[in-house]
Formats: sequence, C-alpha cells, structure tokens
Amino acid sequence: MIDFQLIVDSFPKLLRGTITTLEIATLGTLIGIIFGTVLGLGNTSKNKLLRFLISTYVTIMRGTPMLIQIAIMFYFLPQIGLGLPRFWAATLAIGLNSAAYISQIVKSGIQSVSMGQIEAARVMGFSHWQIIRFIILPQAFAVVFPALGNELITLVKDSSLASTIGVVELTKEASQISSATYDFMSIYLAVACIYLILTFTLSQILNYVEKRITRHVTS
Repeated sequence: MIDFQLIVDSFPKLLRGTITTLEIATLGTLIGIIFGTVLGLGNTSKNKLLRFLISTYVTIMRGTPMLIQIAIMFYFLPQIGLGLPRFWAATLAIGLNSAAYISQIVKSGIQSVSMGQIEAARVMGFSHWQIIRFIILPQAFAVVFPALGNELITLVKDSSLASTIGVVELTKEASQISSATYDFMSIYLAVACIYLILTFTLSQILNYVEKRITRHVTS
C-alpha cells in the first residue's frame, strides 16, 4: 500500500532535492550550450587539426558513460590538485558531456544557414565574428531550439547520476528516506511523479517558447 502520510511528511526533503536537481540540470545545460557552441563553431572550421581534436573529444564523451565521467571528475581530479565540491564535480561532468551532444546540434544549425546570407554579409563589410554573432548563431539557435530543449529535459533525469558521488538531489533524498523508513514503493512512486511533473512542465514551457521563436523568425 502507498503511505500518503509518509509522502506528505517527506515533501520538504523531496522539494529540497528537486531544487538541487533543477540547479544541476540548468547549470549543466548552460555549460553544455556555451562549450557546445564553441565546439560546434570549431567543427565547421577549415582547420583540420581543430576539427580532429573536437571530433576526438565528442567521440570520447559520447562513447563513455556519464556515470564514469562524473566519477573521474570527482575522484581523479583531486589526485592532480584540482578537487571540486561534489555538486560542482557532478554539474561540470554533466555539462561537459552535454556539450559533446550540443556541439553536434549547433553544427547542424550552423550548416542550415544559407551561404547566400553569409556572402551578402561579407559584401556589406561584416567581419567574420559579426557574421557569426548577427547572422549565423541567431538563425542556428532558432532552428535547433527544440533539440536544446530536449537536452535540458534529458539532463533533469540524468542529474540523478550525481547521487553516486553523494550529491543530495532528488534521487539521493529518496534513497535516504526510503532507507530510513523501509518504504521504497511510496517514496519512489512520489519521486517518479515529481520527475514526470518536471519534464511535462518543461516540455510545455519549451513548446510555448518555440512557437514564439518560430512566429518571430517567420514574421
């Protein structure tokens, strides 16, 4: 049977964990977008060495489990004098992993911008960075916004991996409560509902923003 009273009593702790989960997902996405954009731009460069290095990074990050990357960030970096708090070790690892995927998303968005617009900007005297800032990136992000939104939703769920190094986010809070009460079903059912609410709400918000962006771009 589901113990609703236990769920109610545990709500403050679950809410605290939910806030931490959202912080990890949001910061991880921001790191992913910033670094992923740099990688995406570099991936369209004519420099073969740069493209090779970026491709190697993307292959490694996409080809190894995020759980291992979080563990390396937390346990290995202190061995070379670069120790980070648990929260930031997990968030940075998640962000760098996300950057590998976002770089490919941004690359496809950049490639969707027509060469005619770029050539026209050059004729008008735009510098290389002005073309990137005012011509390429705005249109690229408008095209790939749905994919970036999906990445945020994915990181909300992937943030649960931070619990493996002791970050007390939603899943870790649930684990601690269920271990103390021995009622795993009630607590994890509540957690599943919280994750569902989070992802559904984010999906609706992102769909609304996407429609506004599409309307602005096409008008």
